[in-house]
Amino acid sequence: MTVTEQQFAKEIDVCRNVFFKKTRDYGTSWRILRMSSITDQIFIKANRIRNIEELGENIIGDDPRDEYIAMVNYAVMALIQQELCDDKRQELDIDTTMALYDKHLKRTVDLMLAKNHDYGEAWRQMRVSSMTDLILMKLRRIKQIEDNNGKTLISEGVEGGYMDIINYSLFCLIRLNENENKEKE
Repeated sequence: MTVTEQQFAKEIDVCRNVFFKKTRDYGTSWRILRMSSITDQIFIKANRIRNIEELGENIIGDDPRDEYIAMVNYAVMALIQQELCDDKRQELDIDTTMALYDKHLKRTVDLMLAKNHDYGEAWRQMRVSSMTDLILMKLRRIKQIEDNNGKTLISEGVEGGYMDIINYSLFCLIRLNENENKEKE
């Protein structure tokens, strides 16, 4: 396993643990959300991070890492909702929910590994703020596709956008941890 795969696995464990605990607390109450509502929830998180980055202050005091974790989990919810679009159940049992979570994260990590190979880990040279901007751009694209009722002429559709949001959010978590470790040295 490469360093990147190890770092990804560590951050995914954190995200998965939060998702699992919230599912235990709230069930799958998020199943009531329309795709556009999930997209807007991710937008709120990304926009908050960008505001903190630009203003240089965090009045609420919540760790921006929590927002990246939330974006990972909301994007996984979106992928699950997309898969279960014809399934009208509001409540899924914990085992089914976590199996779906794992399935979509595995597909997303597989995509990251392929892209990471081709791009030569370019994300390691990027600023966290640039990745936040890329997440916001992906969200604008997803919103446009949603506003067009899912119809595209040449684009990959919303699934690829959600997967990219997951991967960029995980990259940000890794980079934030690396930056924090450098500051401690």
